[in-house]
Amino acid sequence: MGVAALLPRSVRASTPTLWHGFIALSAIALCAAIFSLAWATWSSGEPFGTSVLSPWLHLSLIGGWMAVLVQLLGTCIGAFSARYLQGEPGQRSYLGALAGVLASVHVLLLADHWVVLIAAWATIGVALQRLLCFYPDRPFAMLAAHKKRLADRLADVFLVTAAAFAWHEVGSGSLSQLWLHIAREGVSASLQVSAVCVAVSVILRTALLPVHGWLIQVMEAPTPVSALLHAGVVNLGGYVLIRFAPLLRQSAPARWLLISVGLATAVMGGLIMLTRISIKVRLAWSTVAQMGFMVMECGLGLYTLAALHLLGHSLYKAHAFLSASSVVDRLRVEQLLGHEKRSRLSLYAAPVIAIGIAVLLHALVDQVPWPWWWSGILALAWAPLLWLPSVKEGSTSAMLLARLVASLISIAGLMGAAIVLHLLPTGIADHADTGGGIAALLGMAAMHCVLVALQTSPHALASVRRACYAGLYLDEFYTRLALRSWPTNWTPSRSDVFPLAVARAAKANAHQ
Repeated sequence: MGVAALLPRSVRASTPTLWHGFIALSAIALCAAIFSLAWATWSSGEPFGTSVLSPWLHLSLIGGWMAVLVQLLGTCIGAFSARYLQGEPGQRSYLGALAGVLASVHVLLLADHWVVLIAAWATIGVALQRLLCFYPDRPFAMLAAHKKRLADRLADVFLVTAAAFAWHEVGSGSLSQLWLHIAREGVSASLQVSAVCVAVSVILRTALLPVHGWLIQVMEAPTPVSALLHAGVVNLGGYVLIRFAPLLRQSAPARWLLISVGLATAVMGGLIMLTRISIKVRLAWSTVAQMGFMVMECGLGLYTLAALHLLGHSLYKAHAFLSASSVVDRLRVEQLLGHEKRSRLSLYAAPVIAIGIAVLLHALVDQVPWPWWWSGILALAWAPLLWLPSVKEGSTSAMLLARLVASLISIAGLMGAAIVLHLLPTGIADHADTGGGIAALLGMAAMHCVLVALQTSPHALASVRRACYAGLYLDEFYTRLALRSWPTNWTPSRSDVFPLAVARAAKANAHQ
């Protein structure tokens, strides 16, 4: 992909020819990623050529899975972009930036040294800025890029700080040496600070509350850029947490920070998503909630589930964004049918039935690969699938029964798939935190109660709905902070008032 990044500026060819070359190189890179994963799987986790790359690079099993995923998404997004951007100026710059992002992601997945990790993550942000600013005349896109730039620079500061403390303690910048040091001597105070700094850096990079706003406003960028960001780039924080599992599992402050921020983001993102009408904005808020859920999984020590969540979410979001136009047809059908009022019986019975399915699977499977409280969390997360509409004139019991059976099959299938996929060779070891898990279970139960109350008594909770509609005003605070701490000029005239005017307009745009 590094070669593809250089093609637009070094080769004098037509734009369609460059796109064909990019897609061909992407396909070759995908085959190479699949070969590397297969070799790593069948050679006891020691990939071909790893010794040559040490001590700077190392391909782990989870890194191999991620490399295949990222390259598959990159190839599909590249093919989609070639059609989506036909006739648009600046395609050469777009193509080079897209290839640069993919190449830098692969370097990050291979990183086995603090310097490589920091440089690769920073390069991803720089290349992504060019994609976010593809339409420089769209103020919301420029605002999102500026807010992401500030979050990235803060994340870089924390990551460099983490590297400094760890390097001083271990005497080497090698991550493999860090894991060996932790296994032999445990985690000192310096490494505790390093773990917390890594957690803060990931929170900033993964767009968790309260720095999530740029991920919502990035909808102004081209659709394939949104797909790349939501399906691939923003997920990298989860991969970094999985890589740093040996450090995090011995740092309670870092784990509880991830659990607290991740749970709050998952709950608030899920509630706010329900107040949005724009398809792409709903998908963006869904990503915020899912990233919070994934970070919470890492904080709870369920790294294998976090990896599976990461892989599944990436595939789903790529498909959702690239097929967003077809959602309009489904939305028209829903508008013709009208709003369905939920049955009170299904609202109250859904969590009980979902938990019953989880208990049944626990009884049927000899050893479920996660603790009991996580089954409760999954049951509460999937309970809304069992919500049924109220019986009204024209509806039949057969239709409701069919929907109920389909929902039950969906939940059982998701549970079963999680158990089966847990057996994939990823080279990840879990260390569940029971105390944090119970706290997360209580938080998910509270969110489910609020969701049920919003369905049964919407007028009584009008103030809650208004607060969710406003996004709890968190993004407005971060936007003003970003523009005041790092002023920017986007227009040659009235540059002193334009950014703040955009900030005010962004609030209305994000509420759509």
